[in-house]
Amino acid sequence: MFKLLKKEFALCMHPTSIPFLLFSLFVFIPNYPYEVMFFFSGLSVFFVCLTGRENGDLAFSCGLPVRKQEIALARMLFCGILQVALFVLAGVFTAVKEVCFPPEAQINLAGSTANLAFLGYGALLLGIFNLVFFPWYFKNPAKVGAPFIVAAAVQFFVIALLIVLRFTAPLFSQTLAAVDPLSMGAKVVVFTIGVLGFVGGTALAAYLSARIFARTDL
Repeated sequence: MFKLLKKEFALCMHPTSIPFLLFSLFVFIPNYPYEVMFFFSGLSVFFVCLTGRENGDLAFSCGLPVRKQEIALARMLFCGILQVALFVLAGVFTAVKEVCFPPEAQINLAGSTANLAFLGYGALLLGIFNLVFFPWYFKNPAKVGAPFIVAAAVQFFVIALLIVLRFTAPLFSQTLAAVDPLSMGAKVVVFTIGVLGFVGGTALAAYLSARIFARTDL
């Protein structure tokens, strides 16, 4: 698996993958829907898979002495590393903003406040993307666009729902939108649910993708 992962970094890394990680700096933009940064993580995954398709990577990998399931898992592990890197950077920059900015400057009038609950939303968005995109993609790796469009649409639906709730539901507008360390109990619950959603959704996507790709005729 380590050698397959090394191959992913060497042959499938797209030039935009690293710059997209810096979109975690979105948390410093005043009054901006910060969850959009997690869409760009999905766009990075799309470019990785598109690069792999143009390079004939999956066909090449199937000629190696490895199981097809391992090929799918290596691709997902590689993309998962990029996603976790974005999530961690978002957490770091959120913490920096909380330390360096006064509370009134941290309130977001266009969506979620950059706080612990927001990081939970982000983790959930990543898990949702993985669960929608990867099983569909590995069913027919030659067609990368359709799975990405659907996965991105689902992400934006969830983002829009979060924005609506931010201004209509007291739980989201008062409790979860408060700056840290206010209402930390509720935020810890949301953060935990989001992380579990990412882990569970990605694990299920990996299981389904490995089974599907094992039966896929390239």
